[in-house]
Amino acid sequence: MSQPIHISIPHRLGRDEARRRIAEGFEKIGGQFGPSAAKALKTNWTGDRMDFDVKAMGQAITGNVEVQDAAVVMEVMLPAMLAAMAGMVKDRVQHEGQLMLEKK
Repeated sequence: MSQPIHISIPHRLGRDEARRRIAEGFEKIGGQFGPSAAKALKTNWTGDRMDFDVKAMGQAITGNVEVQDAAVVMEVMLPAMLAAMAGMVKDRVQHEGQLMLEKK
């Protein structure tokens, strides 16, 4: 059974800048795991919402990111095999998201 993870990351960037950073961040994340992972990561923007999915090692992770004026809200669906690590995954995604949205 899938396990949903919900994350909200506040920001002060404005919607457009936050969206740009999230889009760039997902491209970088896909590239960090090599060409096959970059190809396995699919993203689709509709307005300020990005749906994504990635398939690796026989597992599929899906989710969405909604960019709001003062926060980025994410929902990630972990497959049953990864559900036991939901807390660790949530912490890592929260941390990486905060890094993407820090003032530079």
